[in-house]
Amino acid sequence: MADEELELGEIALSDWHAHADKLASVRFLTIAKRLPALIGQAMRLAWQANRRDTLVTVSLNLLGGVFTAFGLLATTGVLEALFREGPTPERVRAALPSLALVAGAAALRTTTQAVAGWAQSRLDPQIARLAEERLYGLTSRVDLVSYDDHDFHDALQRARLRGVDVADVVVSSTINVVTAFVGLAAVAGVLSVLHPVLLPLLVLAVLPDAWAAVRTARMRYMTMYSLIPATRRKWIIADLLARRESAAEVRSFTMRGFLLRFYDAVARAQQEVMLRLARRQTLARLTGEALGGLGAGLVYAALGVLLAVGAIPLAVAGTAVLAIRQGQTSLGNLMFATNRLYEDGLYFTDFLDFCADAERRLPAARRRAAPASFERIVAEDVTFTYPGADSPALTDVSAEINRGEVIALVGENGSGKTTLAKILSGLYSPDSGRITWDGVDLRELDPETVRHGIAVIAQDHTRWPLTARYNITMGTDKGQEALEAAARVAGADEVVAGLPHGYGTLLDRRFKDGHELSGGQWQRIAVARGFHRDAPLLICDEPTAALDARAEHALFERIRSHADGRTVVLITHRLASVRYADRIYVLDHGKVVEEGTHEELMRLDGLYADLYGLQAAAYR
Repeated sequence: MADEELELGEIALSDWHAHADKLASVRFLTIAKRLPALIGQAMRLAWQANRRDTLVTVSLNLLGGVFTAFGLLATTGVLEALFREGPTPERVRAALPSLALVAGAAALRTTTQAVAGWAQSRLDPQIARLAEERLYGLTSRVDLVSYDDHDFHDALQRARLRGVDVADVVVSSTINVVTAFVGLAAVAGVLSVLHPVLLPLLVLAVLPDAWAAVRTARMRYMTMYSLIPATRRKWIIADLLARRESAAEVRSFTMRGFLLRFYDAVARAQQEVMLRLARRQTLARLTGEALGGLGAGLVYAALGVLLAVGAIPLAVAGTAVLAIRQGQTSLGNLMFATNRLYEDGLYFTDFLDFCADAERRLPAARRRAAPASFERIVAEDVTFTYPGADSPALTDVSAEINRGEVIALVGENGSGKTTLAKILSGLYSPDSGRITWDGVDLRELDPETVRHGIAVIAQDHTRWPLTARYNITMGTDKGQEALEAAARVAGADEVVAGLPHGYGTLLDRRFKDGHELSGGQWQRIAVARGFHRDAPLLICDEPTAALDARAEHALFERIRSHADGRTVVLITHRLASVRYADRIYVLDHGKVVEEGTHEELMRLDGLYADLYGLQAAAYR
């Protein structure tokens, strides 16, 4: 088995990299056109985070560039005084005023940069918080069906893994680009004053490094973009190897070797791609540095010729040398900041694009509040297809639920029971047909008010890393009496009684003083959560899957007693539990094929009778 070829599925990388070189080829003009937009996006985010800190940071960095130019020009006066004829003491005394100006400019530049750095260090965490709040505010509001769309998942992966994390870095890089550009502009202004020919030669030295920075950043981005499926698969395998939940099964099925082979296959494929990236980036950098060195040599050669022919005096030549050195420093800072801004800006754009897409996925604003209760819920010819699916999950499904009824949805796996329940509760919107509450289309009602009237007890409930209290109340505040009543009805009071800190016990062993529950205990907590909601509509989706026979019987008895006056939609494979339902809908491949009471369906001798007979035979 060690030589068995692994099925890598979506992590086969050849298709992803078929056009990587074409996508990675980007010209300097492309990045030059893109930078203003990136700078604008970053500064808008900074402005939203804190206007005062943004103004202080930008204005003081700009002022620092002014002091740089002033200091360079004052240096010319120092050199002229030192290089003139006469006794040394007199030349030194003549240079003192200009020296004072140079020292003052340097002190002011240092002070402004320090204050700007302080303001920027304040700005960064505020930007990070703002970006995170925006991302997770949207992910918690988009239509639920978005999570069934793989394109949404890929975009969310890019936004979460790096996009949101680089928001503050993009703003910092933007400020660094502006600062370096101002410094370079100051140097360029000084050189143009000294002699016009020096400026185009300085620009010639800048372009090769800029091209190399842009090209390598684009190469890296496109490579990382193409590796997202592999990175995600590798993370999943690593999580399986390190998670407590899967640790026992990894050992029981001796899966260690298989998972490590799988991990290694993905890691090797990823490694080969990264090695090819390193080779291409190195070639691009060497080319840029070679051309940049040639451009710098031309600058110094031109300066030497101008000095030799007497076109500029020695003092101006000395100032030019200092200006060129300062320009090289500013150029290096600009290239680094530009490279960082462009590369991180691509990920930041992923974050912005995801937010824009998520905003389009937000449900339309509906101001009409759902009624506190209802008399009748009706599904009329509902059809629904999951994103990317070839066939609909539901086709022309009609059903009705009257207040106080217990309605059962039964059928084999994949028949559409849970999907129908989610549509009835407004979590999904049908592609065609409609759901009405007392004659009002559900799409006209505010979804938040609709959900306040619904409680869900799900088989795949979330095990929240919170205290037992919050796992039941979910942040609502109805008082201790309501909490204990819900726990008592669900049988969760017995679970809580065995916890070391009662309702204050943290239900996650990964944390200090945390406690873990069994599957059945968690199920009782989830049932208590649904009962605590005290909503007019209770949806029970396989609520007894983790319970033993005695606990299951007790729970259904509690649901029946608790449902007095409430409406219950019960989804279950255990048909003995639905015998007393007011109406049973039997689904098969997304269609309602039978409906009626237990006795009516047994007389019909169709799918329900067949499934019931199979289960009953297992107990005889």
